[in-house]
Amino acid sequence: MFKANVDDDVKVLVIRGEGEHFGSGGDLQEQAGMYGEEGEDMSLLHEFGINDPDVKYPPRGSYRFLHSMTDHYAKAPAGNRPLQEFKKISIIETKGYCYGWHFYQAADADLLISSEDTLFGHPSFRYAGWGPRMWTWIEQIGLRKFSEMLFTGRPFTAAEMYETNFINSVVPLEKLQDETKKYAMACSISRPMDVVQVQKTFIELYKQYRGEYMGSLLTGFVEGMLPMMMNDRKNQAGVDADTFDKGLNNVVKDIDMSYPPEWRMGMSNRKKP
Repeated sequence: MFKANVDDDVKVLVIRGEGEHFGSGGDLQEQAGMYGEEGEDMSLLHEFGINDPDVKYPPRGSYRFLHSMTDHYAKAPAGNRPLQEFKKISIIETKGYCYGWHFYQAADADLLISSEDTLFGHPSFRYAGWGPRMWTWIEQIGLRKFSEMLFTGRPFTAAEMYETNFINSVVPLEKLQDETKKYAMACSISRPMDVVQVQKTFIELYKQYRGEYMGSLLTGFVEGMLPMMMNDRKNQAGVDADTFDKGLNNVVKDIDMSYPPEWRMGMSNRKKP
């Protein structure tokens, strides 16, 4: 992203998924040890690109132990905000699943082209209760519809997201790449790149005025408080050792089956028996 922002040969950036889906989010299993209340200290210095034996990661039991990572995760260097700072035109092309971290990317891009089969949402609404940088979705989807997604945990279809103005164009899967190319070509010849950079700066200023960066700061704070969230009933999913021992994917799947078929996250689960 950084190189594309500087490279004068790049006019428009298109990001698409390989295979049947855009993406189903990040894999948190490798960070499972961060969320337990007990256990040995562990280090995630590699996540920061730090390879220095003289640098000590904060100890378990401190607020910084988890917050250092969650705050970093919400910033551009960790890959979660770079499209917000990108000064050229970005287009996301979605198909199949657009969940979790990939849902953030769809919100951060300038334009979004989707196939009719795309599902949008975040599995964390079912095991954590929030996702990083919820400001972005509230701003783009609208408070009422995002509240429905957040509190029910259900995914939204491409048709539903188009109605919220989240998507620029929805087409059949076989026409997806051609539709994206049409938008990309038009954007590449519309205005000089210097003009685009000014346009993008105005948009970034607008987002900052609306509180985009504050949303990122709040993300680190809220995510850092996850170990203090107490379940109030048995068999309730949480970001804890039990969830990670069972497997986050398995936990979400189990919860999925308690929803009406049309509200399930798994495409195979959405099919009525």
